[in-house]
Amino acid sequence: MSCFLSNSSLGKKLVMSVTGAFLVLFILFHMSMNITAIISPEAYNMICALLGANWYALAGTAVLALGVLVHFIYAVILTLNNYKARGSQRYAVTVQEPGVAWASKNMLVLGFIILGGLLIHLFNFWSKMQLVEIMGGHVNSLGYSPADGAALIAYTFSKWYYVVIYLVWFFALWFHLTHGVWSMFQTVGWANDTWYPRLKCIANIVATIVFLGFAAVVLVYFFCPCIAGVC
Repeated sequence: MSCFLSNSSLGKKLVMSVTGAFLVLFILFHMSMNITAIISPEAYNMICALLGANWYALAGTAVLALGVLVHFIYAVILTLNNYKARGSQRYAVTVQEPGVAWASKNMLVLGFIILGGLLIHLFNFWSKMQLVEIMGGHVNSLGYSPADGAALIAYTFSKWYYVVIYLVWFFALWFHLTHGVWSMFQTVGWANDTWYPRLKCIANIVATIVFLGFAAVVLVYFFCPCIAGVC
């Protein structure tokens, strides 16, 4: 079984699909949690406290990091293999459509953009929240409690350049998901003539919900920083 997953093209695509599905579920959870910061900063901070340096949160963080690492490594391997086998057709799919052509041919580029955005996000939030608690601190470098996520959001998105960077990140994620979500189902044989339009529609809906959910938090806190008591 391990040889199938690591050596065969189908096995590698299956690993990509499973890790991709896991990451999509996490993204939807993270987006839902962030929207809470708009509705009630106090409730959002309660969630941040629950997801601090607790054992279950640390275990979840480790699993998430592993999922991202495996997904990215297999994406690079598949792209290189496809490039060697097909030349310029680097991310081959069995169903072609103009609307997905750009995303399908640039998944690795989008992946690098998303990875870069993730590193910035870890610097802006994880290093000032969970990492501070892991190190035994009670105040981060900005003077906020590690559990005061709402104040940290307000501070971060008071900077126009972070607003731009995050919106570009979310836009790249949108492109990545519009292809990636239906591609997951294609790997298990669902993307036939009947299901392809439906799966493509589902992928677009999921990607758009994710983009709008994350972007809403950034823009609301940029234009209304007082929502978290940081003016």
